[in-house]
Amino acid sequence: MPTDPSARIVAWDRQLRDVHARLRDSLQIARDAIDDAAAEPTSPRLAADLRLFCTGFCAALDGHHRGEDAVMFPELVARDPSLAEVVSQLTRDHSVLSQLLGSLQRAVDAGAGGDDLHRHLDGIEAIMETHFRYEEKRLLEPLSRLGTDQSPREVLGPLG
Repeated sequence: MPTDPSARIVAWDRQLRDVHARLRDSLQIARDAIDDAAAEPTSPRLAADLRLFCTGFCAALDGHHRGEDAVMFPELVARDPSLAEVVSQLTRDHSVLSQLLGSLQRAVDAGAGGDDLHRHLDGIEAIMETHFRYEEKRLLEPLSRLGTDQSPREVLGPLG
């Protein structure tokens, strides 16, 4: 069995679904941190946890999209140019999500209340879910054929 990580055979379609599941879980953890902080608003530990979980979620989702934009999408379009419009739409979604993540991060840094933070997460979740469903519908089959020597982290970001 090869020990070289670049020789690893990756089922990219399953890997993508796994990353999406972890991102959904991370969103729920951020929501739970908001609720915990709201229950004890004077607790410095909970406030720090809230910043950590929200910042971690933002970094994970943004890192996932950077990996897709830099590696996965170009690899897919190179192998199947008919995917160019799908990739273009997904890239536009990444831009919208990046803006929403920036707004969430600014709200967390400003000490926004739980209701405001939940509204930010609601907007992110709505776009994220639509994006994930479209991406899985259109790319899982082409991803099942993808072969690349890139690592899962390079292709799918920090959760890959």
